[in-house]
Amino acid sequence: MNGLYRWVYAVFGVIIMLLIGLIYAWSVFSRPIGESRPWSSTELSLTFTIAMISFCIGGLIAGFIMKKFSPRIFIIVSGILFFAGFMLASTTGDSPVSLYLGFGVIGGFASGISYNAAMSTMSKWFPDKQGLISGILLMGFGLSSFIIGKVYTAMSPSDGSDQWQNTFKIFAVVLLVVLVICSIFIVTPGDDYKPAVSPKKVTRQPASESTTGQMMKTPSFWCYYIWAIVLSGVGLVLVAQANGIATQVGAEVSSGDIATVVGLISIFNGIGRIFFGALFDKKGHKITLLLCMAIFIVSALLLIGAINTGSFALIIIGFIVGGFAYGCVTPTNSAIISDFFGRKHYPINFPVINSNLIIASFFSTIAASLYDASGSYMSTIFMMIILVVVGFVVFFGIRRPKAKA
Repeated sequence: MNGLYRWVYAVFGVIIMLLIGLIYAWSVFSRPIGESRPWSSTELSLTFTIAMISFCIGGLIAGFIMKKFSPRIFIIVSGILFFAGFMLASTTGDSPVSLYLGFGVIGGFASGISYNAAMSTMSKWFPDKQGLISGILLMGFGLSSFIIGKVYTAMSPSDGSDQWQNTFKIFAVVLLVVLVICSIFIVTPGDDYKPAVSPKKVTRQPASESTTGQMMKTPSFWCYYIWAIVLSGVGLVLVAQANGIATQVGAEVSSGDIATVVGLISIFNGIGRIFFGALFDKKGHKITLLLCMAIFIVSALLLIGAINTGSFALIIIGFIVGGFAYGCVTPTNSAIISDFFGRKHYPINFPVINSNLIIASFFSTIAASLYDASGSYMSTIFMMIILVVVGFVVFFGIRRPKAKA
C-alpha cells in the first residue's frame, strides 16, 4: 500500500484518541458535579480511580481477543458502551453509584478497549517510527482534557444546577456517532506490509520477541513497571487535583479561566508526548526517563512556590511544565514494549504494562484524602515529589535486553 495511507489512518486514530481520552478530563468534569452534590473530594475522586481501573481491564481484555476480531469492531463496541455509560451517568441522583458505574466502570472500559485497538493497529503501520506515532496518537488522548473540557465547561456551569446531566447525554450521542464513523478507517496492514524507508535510514529492530510470560520474568520489566506506576501516579495526581490546586491559589478566578489553565496541562501533555516519543526514537530510554523525572521536579517546585506566594502565574507555569513532563510516560510505555520485547506480542504486552494505571490511579484518591485531612494542596505536591524520588531509584534497574544475533 502507498505509505501515504498510513498517515490518513493515523489522522482518524488521533480523532478516536481525542474522544476516548475524555476520561482524563475528570478534573474539569467534577467541578459542576461537585457543586450540585454534597460529596467529599474523596468521593468524587473515586470516580476517576474506578475509570482508570476499568480502562486497564478493558485494554487487557481487548489484547487477549484482538486476534479474533477486527480492530474496527472494538471501536464500534466502544462507541456503544460510551453511549450507555454516559446515559447512565446522566441519571445520577443523590448517590454517586450511577456516576461510578456509568462514567467510571463503563466509560473507562470503553476507553480501554478502543485505546488498545487504535494503538496496536497504528503500531503495525509505523514499525519505523514507534516512539513518534505513539506520541502523535497519545497527543490526541492528552488534548482531550483541554478541548472536551472547554466544551463541557461552556455547557455545564458550576452554579449548582444539574446542567451537567444534559451535557453527558449530548456527549453520549456524539461519541457513538463519531466513533462508528472513525471505525471505518481503522484497518490492519497485511503481513507483507513494509513502510518505504530511506536507504540511509536503518530501522531499529526490537531487542527481543518476548511472550508476556517471558517479558514478566525479566528484572527490567518490573523496574520499568514500578517506574511507570509512580510516574503515572505523579501525572494522574496532577490531572485529578489540578482544578482544586488552581482554585486554592486563584480563588477569585472564574471557572472558565480555571478550566483554561487546567487545560494547559493537556495541551503541553500532548506536545510532550510527541517530543518524548521522538526523543526515545533518537536517544533511547535512559535520557528520555531522566529528563521526564527532572522536569516533574521542576513542576512540583513551581507549584510549591505558587501556593506559598499566592502567585497564579506560577500555577500556570507549573501546569505547563508538569503537563509536558507527564507527556513522557504514555508514549514511553508503548515504545519500551515495542523496543524491549517486540511487536509480535504487542497487543497483550502493551495493556499489561498499561495496567500500572490500576495502581497509579489510587494515588489521586490518596491525594484527595490528604487534602480533606489537611485543607491544603501542598500535601499533593509533596506526594508528587516522593513518587518521583521512588522513580529515580528504580530507574537504574531498567536495561534494554541484549539483542539476539
